[in-house]
Amino acid sequence: MDAAELHDRVERIVRDEFGRVVAALARRFGDLDVAEEAGQEALVTAMERWPTDGIPPNPGAWLTTTAVRKAIDTLRREQHRGPKQQAAQALLSPTARITPGVADEYPDEGEDDGPVADDRLRLIFACCHPALAEPARVALTLRLLGGLTVPEIAAAFLVPERTMAQRITRAKAKIADARIPFRVPRDDDLPERLGGVLAVLFLGYNEAYLPHGPDQRIDLAAEVIRLTRQLVEQLPGEPEPRGLLALLLLSEARRPARFAADGVLVRLDEQDRTLWNRDLIAEGHALVRACLVQNRPGRYQLLAAINAVHTDAARASDTDWRQILVLYDQLLAVLDTPIVRLNRAVAVAEVAGPLPALVIVDALADRLDGYHAFHATRADLLRRLGRTAPALREYERAIETAGNPGEVAHLSGLRDSLGHPRRPNS
Repeated sequence: MDAAELHDRVERIVRDEFGRVVAALARRFGDLDVAEEAGQEALVTAMERWPTDGIPPNPGAWLTTTAVRKAIDTLRREQHRGPKQQAAQALLSPTARITPGVADEYPDEGEDDGPVADDRLRLIFACCHPALAEPARVALTLRLLGGLTVPEIAAAFLVPERTMAQRITRAKAKIADARIPFRVPRDDDLPERLGGVLAVLFLGYNEAYLPHGPDQRIDLAAEVIRLTRQLVEQLPGEPEPRGLLALLLLSEARRPARFAADGVLVRLDEQDRTLWNRDLIAEGHALVRACLVQNRPGRYQLLAAINAVHTDAARASDTDWRQILVLYDQLLAVLDTPIVRLNRAVAVAEVAGPLPALVIVDALADRLDGYHAFHATRADLLRRLGRTAPALREYERAIETAGNPGEVAHLSGLRDSLGHPRRPNS
């Protein structure tokens, strides 16, 4: 393994382990700031040492141990800063022995797990405290759970980076100022926090499925699916977690066909459906049917049902667009957002033609101007109507606002197919 490969492997490991380390430290010390700071310091140390010393046999344990030591160093410093001494001391167990030994001074006492045992799932529930606004809960948890950068989270929320940075900072400050505890959620905490938890998992998977950086986060996608499975087991009577799991599995089933060998995004209607994972599709369809039996439709169940219709078609031409439009109408009744309206317009175009769909899309211009999919959809409708010049302008705008290289390449190909390729120096 050469130096570049080793560096890439180290980067991948530390990125994969970030959420686990932060979750473990948050549980042990009860302080999100301390957990995140110590986790980041441990990752920096790993990036410095591992390329020279070699990757340890258990990288996750190494990172956690290193982070615990750094967290304790931080708390010891705080104890000598007067006004903060009591806050730091409060994190000590009442039965802890104050000795030089790290494990003795800040023991991990095996607190009662309550209804949520997985550290990372506990972290999500803890961050989704009802005292925080839902956008703040979701943004903070994506930062801590998946190690997503502020630009990645901002792109997921369609807001400026500065706005997202302020939102995350304020959320952490509110947790500290209001003394919101990082504690095990009890059974009666779960329903009021469930919406935020599902939103975190959904957005986390979206970032993993089509990230704004150069690489797919397959590691994060697998972890989100694992956590969603646990959530379904934790709350068997709730249909929305089951709907989310179905949605994720049906999306994951299509991953092998989503990019060509050269990295260009492949549209759903052009994908090689023989590459789709039929086992995941079968499991996803079974979950959708189980949701229908409960007859308590919600956002994720309806999105899963839409995906089930797509994956039920052996060929793109077999897709039941009328059924998809009916499902989007139902979704609009429970989640009336610009993006839902945009996606519904795609179904309208297939059922009623591009002109009525364009009317719907044009009404969303003020709210979705910075969203690449809006411009890509509008460009496609204009192209189908034979309006080449405005279609070209929309493709250019879509390319400007797209963050994924595969999408950029795909959109560039669509633009060039209209017979007006970009000049080399333009």
